[in-house]
Amino acid sequence: MSAARYQIRRVNNAVFLALSLSATAIALVALSLILWSLLQLGFGALSLDVFTKATPPPGEKGGLLNAIVGSLMMNGIAVGVGTPVGILAGTYLAEYGKNHPLSVVARFINDILLSAPSIVLGLFIYELVVVRMRHFSGWAGCAALTLLVIPIVVRTTENSLALVPDGLREAAVSVGAPRYVAIQKVTWRAAQAGVLTGVLLAIARIFGETAPLLFTALNHQYMSTDMNQPIASLPVVIYQFALSPYVDWQKLAWAGALLITVVVLLLNVLARVIGSRGVKSK
Repeated sequence: MSAARYQIRRVNNAVFLALSLSATAIALVALSLILWSLLQLGFGALSLDVFTKATPPPGEKGGLLNAIVGSLMMNGIAVGVGTPVGILAGTYLAEYGKNHPLSVVARFINDILLSAPSIVLGLFIYELVVVRMRHFSGWAGCAALTLLVIPIVVRTTENSLALVPDGLREAAVSVGAPRYVAIQKVTWRAAQAGVLTGVLLAIARIFGETAPLLFTALNHQYMSTDMNQPIASLPVVIYQFALSPYVDWQKLAWAGALLITVVVLLLNVLARVIGSRGVKSK
């Protein structure tokens, strides 16, 4: 290699490294400013009332209890329904139908659901459920969130099972274990860290979703656990209160935003820890 070509490569590498570092610095500065604003305004709005009182009318004291309870109920039902469906579908794709035409179609549809904007799924459930029921409801919100959970769990389950060595499957079959027993006792256990990581990421994904709930669960100002009626949720309350002209509502919106950020951060950290332990155990 000539000295001139070597020098050109060094210059190109330096330019590329400088651009990469600049982009990283810009992203970190933007993230730091967002987190600083969130911590500064969110912590100042936190109080015991946030966790013990329902959303108030303008000018009165209140909290976010009904929104927190509504979010926990809808997210819990969505995860409870979407997780087993996603795990079973991912298991079929990884264990039974790797090259089957049905698996190709299923993967294609799953990729579409993964990349589809959440508002599109909310509109789909609105037409399918809300219009036919003729009213908003918590069940419609659960259906929209479930459609967000399933593709994430399907993808992570399939990828986790694909990483399990074939030798483990062959060992289980060699001792006379039926295929479904080998999957339950061997492959699922070997891939449990990856599957659990996918479930946690799905929870983190739906916990802050606003658009699907605007078209399905809508909102409720008072404390309500009737899933057949409109129900409050933390993201929707944050959206509505942040756009309002009332200072007390804006403060509650900052408090709710801080709560969602903390929950999502903890879920992502937990997913990273579980995922890294799963890799080390292999």
